[in-house]
Amino acid sequence: MSLRSRLAITVAAGAIAAAATVTPAVAGEDWGGDPQNRPRLYKGVVTANTLLLRSAPNRGGQVIRTAHRGQIVKIFCKTVGQNIQGNPLWYLLTDGTWAWGSARYINNIGAAPRWC
Repeated sequence: MSLRSRLAITVAAGAIAAAATVTPAVAGEDWGGDPQNRPRLYKGVVTANTLLLRSAPNRGGQVIRTAHRGQIVKIFCKTVGQNIQGNPLWYLLTDGTWAWGSARYINNIGAAPRWC
């Protein structure tokens, strides 16, 4: 099963536990094969004083950890989730654990993340 298929299943299930089966994109990790086919990480900066990062792209997801204003986070992809103050996008972050953060409180650095 491809990485894209496994990630799509994870997003559809809305369970971070399933995300553990997805091979995380980590800087410096050797993916082998064609460099053009390697997953790309995106970056963002947290704008909330304290951002709760969750197990699912909604406020009902379990809080896994927090991020703080000015912190740079690694973004794997984006998806549509619960609308937070007019923004329905959520980012899947890869900083140590897989967790969802509302895009309302994360500004992109560079290109916008790809869709999950």
